[in-house]
Amino acid sequence: MKVLAGRLFEKARQEREAEFAKNYTSNQMAISFGSQVRTYTLQPYTLVKDERTEHKSSNAQGVLDGDLDEFIEAYLLKAAAEREGHDKQKDSN
Repeated sequence: MKVLAGRLFEKARQEREAEFAKNYTSNQMAISFGSQVRTYTLQPYTLVKDERTEHKSSNAQGVLDGDLDEFIEAYLLKAAAEREGHDKQKDSN
């Protein structure tokens, strides 16, 4: 009986780890040239562009000083919209 309980526990643990690995690695991108999150243009004009959301800001110095709130908000809104679209697509199937 203990052997059976141990095997069931191990199977459940492996399933949890597989689910975690699937969710964790699904959003990872290859680390290569051109896969940056934001691009910074400081001369001849100032512009910061988030490549994931296409959000742009002309306050490059503020972003370099850590003012990332508008970029975080844009990312969260895009992620929520994608999740909502994915959920609607899943419901229609």
